[in-house]
Amino acid sequence: MHPLLARISITMSPAACIRGTRLWVSLLLDRIADGESEVDLLADYPQLNSDDIRAAIAYGAEMSRERVIPITPPLAA
Repeated sequence: MHPLLARISITMSPAACIRGTRLWVSLLLDRIADGESEVDLLADYPQLNSDDIRAAIAYGAEMSRERVIPITPPLAA
């Protein structure tokens, strides 16, 4: 288990949050997937730091080891 996962909490809501906040890990991962930078996230959520963002990514990586989501291949053009 990655040591950054200690920064994740599941006690505040049914979803994983950054410990001490109500910010869902999935929200941060969605924004990162949409191309937002760490600088953008830290500006929008000043209560976070770089380790919190890395913890969200580590949590997403850990979860991907637990569950496989089928992805439909793109249709041929």
